Amino acid sequence: MKLNTVKETGVLVVGAGPSGLALACDLARRGVPALLVEQAPTLFPGSRGKGIQPRTREVLDDLGVGDAVREHGGPAPVGMVWRNGERLGEHRMFRVTAPTDAEPYGEPWLLPQWRTQEILLARLRELGGDVAFSTALTGLGQDAGGVTAQLNTGPVRASYLVAADGGRSTVRRALGIAMTGETVDPAPMLVADVRVAEDALDRLNWHMLDTDSGFVSFCPLPGTADFQLVAQFKRGEPDVSLAGVRAVVAERTHLDARDITGLRWASDFRPRAALADRFRDGRVFLAGDAAHVHSPAGGQGLNTSVQDTYNLGWKLGQVLNHGAPPALLDSYEQERRPIAAEMLGLSTRIHRGEQERGAATQQLGIGYRGGPLSAGRAGVLEAGDRAPDGPTGNQRLFDVFRGPHFTLLAVGTEADPPQSAGPAVRVHRMDAYEAYGKGLFLIRPDGYIGWAGEDTAGLAGYLARLGLEVELG
Repeated sequence: MKLNTVKETGVLVVGAGPSGLALACDLARRGVPALLVEQAPTLFPGSRGKGIQPRTREVLDDLGVGDAVREHGGPAPVGMVWRNGERLGEHRMFRVTAPTDAEPYGEPWLLPQWRTQEILLARLRELGGDVAFSTALTGLGQDAGGVTAQLNTGPVRASYLVAADGGRSTVRRALGIAMTGETVDPAPMLVADVRVAEDALDRLNWHMLDTDSGFVSFCPLPGTADFQLVAQFKRGEPDVSLAGVRAVVAERTHLDARDITGLRWASDFRPRAALADRFRDGRVFLAGDAAHVHSPAGGQGLNTSVQDTYNLGWKLGQVLNHGAPPALLDSYEQERRPIAAEMLGLSTRIHRGEQERGAATQQLGIGYRGGPLSAGRAGVLEAGDRAPDGPTGNQRLFDVFRGPHFTLLAVGTEADPPQSAGPAVRVHRMDAYEAYGKGLFLIRPDGYIGWAGEDTAGLAGYLARLGLEVELG
C-alpha cells in the first residue's frame, strides 16, 4: 500500500475569502512558505461584503492592490428613498470627509466581494502563490512542534495554521472554541446580485424602499452591470431562486418581475453578532468570520477580517523568518479580540438604528494604545496609534512604509538614528510634520506605531523583542 506523502509548509491557511487571501499575499511577500486551501472549487461568487472602509483601503494599498481597488470600485451613491413608486428624497448613508494629507481616503469605497477576492488572488499569483481549490480540511492535530492537518488531498504538516474559513468554521469547531453572541434581528434577510432592466431603475442612486413586509434596497455595484438586492422578511422565509427574487421585487416595489433579467448569486441569513471565546489554540489562530460574525450594517465584517490577518501576518513572519520569540504571537489575540468586540457592538447598534454610520465605521481611529507591543510616545502621537500618511520629499509616507519592513521615522529631530538597521528596518528622516510633531517613531509593518521616543533610549530592547537588531550611534 502506498502511503500519502506529508507535505510541509510554514503556514497553512484554511479559507480563500478576503482575510485568507490577504494573509497569503502578506506571507508571500515576506518569503514565508504558506499553503492556502479552499474547499470550494472557485472563489466566492457574491457581492456580500461590498464596502471597503478607508483604513482597509490603506491596507490594500500596502499589499500592492491599491490601484486595482481604485480602478474597479467607486464611491457609494447617494441613497434615494421611495414610497409607492415615487421618489421621496435623498438619504446619505455614510459620512464622507475630504481626503487630507494624513488620511488620504475620506469615504467608503464600494467593491463587490467577489471582485476584491479576484484582485487579491491576482496579486497572490504575482507573488508566486496560489489557492488549492476543492481542498477540504477533514481533521487536525497539533503538538509542540507544529500542526498536522488532514486534507482530502493528503496530510500537511505546518508550523502554524490560520483558520479563515468563515462563520461556520470547520477549524473552530474541531478545536471546540465556542462563539458567544446574540441574534441582532429575528427577521431573515435575502441578499442577491441581480441584473435589472435598464429602463426600470437608474444606477445613479442607492434605492431604498420600506414596506410592511420589510425593507428592500438596490445598490448599483461599481464596475458591473449588477445591483446588490437586500430584502428583509418580517414574515415568511426568503426564496433564493430567480422566481423567488422576482416575486419579492414585484410584491414590494414598483418594478415588474420581468425587470429582474438575471440572477448572479443569492443567499439568505439572519443577522447575528458573535465573538469567538478565544482567537488562538496553541499553534492555530482564528481570523475573520471564523473569529467574529457581524450584521452587515455599517460594513465592518470584511474590513475587520482583513485587518485581523494584516495584524497576524507580520508576526508570523518575524517568528518564522527572523527568530522572534514565539511569545510575539500572543499579541495577536490581545490586540485583535478587543477590536473585534468593539466593531461587533458598532455593527449591532447601526443595524438597530441606535448609531449612525460615522467616523467610527471608517476604522481610522482604531489603534493599540496600551497594548503588549506599544511602548512610548513622542510629538503628538502615542505608540499604538495608526501612523498618518503625508508628503515627504517627492513621495508620500505610505510609499515609504509600503512593504514587509519596519520603518524608523525621524521627524523634525536631531536625535541620531541607527547607524545600521538592516533591510528589515528602514530609516527615513523628514522635517517636522504636524500629524506627528517631533520625535522618533518605529512604524510596524501593519502601519501602527510600535515604539516612540524623543531619542533612541529603549529602541534596541524593543526591537530585540521582535527578533530585530540595530546598531545605534
